[in-house]
This record gives sequence, C-alpha cells and structure tokens, in this order.
Amino acid sequence: MRTTVGIIGAGPAGLLLARLLHNAGIDSVVLESRDRAYVERRQRAGILEQGTVDVLRSAGAGERLDREGLRHDGIELRYDRRRHRVDFPGLTGGRSVTVYAQTEVVKDLVALQLAKGGPLLFEAEALAVEGAESDRPRVRFVHRGAAETEESVLECDYVVGCDGFWGVSRDAVPAAVSQVFERTYPYGWLGILADVPPSHDELVYARHDRGFSLLSMRSPTVSRLYLQVPAEEDAADWSDEAIWDELDRRLETAPGDDWALHRGPITAKSVTPMRSYVHEPMRHGNLFLAGDAAHIVPPTGAKGLNLAVGDVVTFARAFVHFRRTGDTSLLDTYSETCLHRVWQAERFSYAMTTMLHRAPDATPFDDRIQRARLDRIATSRAAETDLAECYTGFPFG
Repeated sequence: MRTTVGIIGAGPAGLLLARLLHNAGIDSVVLESRDRAYVERRQRAGILEQGTVDVLRSAGAGERLDREGLRHDGIELRYDRRRHRVDFPGLTGGRSVTVYAQTEVVKDLVALQLAKGGPLLFEAEALAVEGAESDRPRVRFVHRGAAETEESVLECDYVVGCDGFWGVSRDAVPAAVSQVFERTYPYGWLGILADVPPSHDELVYARHDRGFSLLSMRSPTVSRLYLQVPAEEDAADWSDEAIWDELDRRLETAPGDDWALHRGPITAKSVTPMRSYVHEPMRHGNLFLAGDAAHIVPPTGAKGLNLAVGDVVTFARAFVHFRRTGDTSLLDTYSETCLHRVWQAERFSYAMTTMLHRAPDATPFDDRIQRARLDRIATSRAAETDLAECYTGFPFG
C-alpha cells in the first residue's frame, strides 16, 4: 500500500487528522489495531476545550456535538465545605468548555471517515515503523480483519503516530536522541458511571482531608464521579454503597446549604492510575508523534484529548502549508511548537492535581498550603483568570 500520510491509531487524534487532511485534499491511510466496536465504546475523556469544539465544527464533525454536547461556563471548587464558582466566559472573554464524551467524538469521526474519507483499516495492527529518517518511511502491519491474515507494508511520505502510550511509533525514535520526563503519583481515581441525573449542572472539584473527589457527567441522565484512592486499589473492593457514602463525605457543604448528592445504579467502575509523562522530541525524520504517544497528563486538568487535538491541528496546518508553498519551516518546528503547549498543560495539570489531592505522607503544613492555594483562587481575580484560561484551553500552534 502507498499513501502520503500514514496514520497509526484510530482514536480521536488519528481520526481528526485524517479528516483535516482529507478536507485539504491530502490522502492518508489510518491503521487501527482494534475492531470498530471496541474503538467506539472505549471510555476516555469527556471535556472538550473551546478550541477543540471549534476544530471539530470546522472539520464537519460538529452536528451531533452541537445537538447533544453540554456547554459549561464554569466549574465549582469545593473545600472546607465552602463553594466557589469559576466563571469561564467572564474571565476569558467568552470561552467555555463542552461535555461530550470521547466515545461520541470517535463515533462521529469514524462515520465521516468511512463515508467520505480515505481508507480506515480496523484490526490492522502496526508492528513497527521503519526508515523514519528516509524519504519513504513505512509501517509494517498485520491486517487481522482481512480474508487472510498476513504481514503487509504501508509506504508513506510521512508517518504520524497516534497510537497511544503503548503503541509502536515512539519505539522508532532512537534512544540516543530521546529524552523522557515523568512523574508517577501515589494515588489513582476510582471512577464510576451511574444512571442518575448529575447532582450539579457543572463539574465540582472537591479537596477534602479524606482525599479528592470529582462530580462530573456524561449526559443529563448519566453521572460520572471519581474518588481519590491508593494507586494499587482494586475497584472490586468498593461496594456501591461505600462509594456513595464516601462521595457524600468528600462533597459535603456547609450546614444550611440545600445541595444534595443524587444516588443511583452504578453501571461501571474502575481505577485509573495517574502519571505525568513527556517524550522529547515529538518528531524524528519523517515520523511525528501525537497525543498519548508523546505525552500523558493526570486527568485533573481535562487536558489529554485536547492536547492530542492540538498536536494534529499543528501537524495538519504545517503539512498543508508545505504542500501549498514548499516551505518546510512549520514541519521542522512541529516538535518545538507542540511541546510549548504540552508543557503548559503539564504544568496546569500538575498544579491542579497537587492542589486537590492529599498525598499519603501529607503533613499539616501541606494541608495548609493546599488551602492557601484554593483561597488565592477564590479571592484573586488574577489567580482565578489563570485557572480559567488554562482550563478552557491554550491556543493551537
């Protein structure tokens, strides 16, 4: 097989890149190791920055997003039974975020790709990226969805690895030129889906002496909630009643406040570990890394999916510029451009995580510092504006 841009991974990053290239008249092939059913049901992020929403709309993937997505104009910070709302539009000149699950983004982009785009091969497992330094890099893959399972080769002008942290793309960058920066956190998130309307119309981030909790949602009838737990925790050790009781404790408000947590049937629960990770550079020869293949953020800042979108938008703009002008300068600075945004997102996600989660070895001094950081946001428009600007999204490119 032969194409201009070979894309490994049919998550939101790979699919969006294929759409952006198709709209610019550039051919691509998308390889995805899983089948379509798996890709369209895997649960991931649910908060879209303003820039991500704008890009999806301009790419032709905004119809259902606009109809079913839930626009949020703020979040609530909760600590010491106090409640403080951060007003996004008022602090950022009108920006907001939208609750729309990654599974739904993927469904929309898969439908567009199959109806109007280039080849999208499910059950096509990439084995290796070869010749990244050459003019014709190639991807060796096995297409298990074909009539006969055999090894094939996809020859490309460029390869973009959108295949996640465990994919093969990053392995093609020589160790001699790679730098890795990472931090592993001693806690994770016990996350649940529950068939019950959300208990608040915006997300609630709560700092408590027993640990962090988050009240979120997937739709007007489905709640998504999280509890900080030890990193090695097993979700099966938590009964439904114990989860609701602990959420009640950590989300408590002042006496006389009429807020109440809505309980309902829990349909799914799992524990997600938390880490920060950055691989530099994000380009080697004609191989470009995007999304989780290059960086991971703890979920506290709602940045993972949005960072991936920023990467592929940067690549698409650079490649279209190259095709129109012959100028490679934007492609040459892809890694530098993306990493500027990545490190700002890492900073924000780290700040949110350490401000709201209680470490196992936390001291009374640490507790006071957390409260002081939250008080600063609640009493300083400058500090509050920084949070709102970071949460609603850093500019692409």
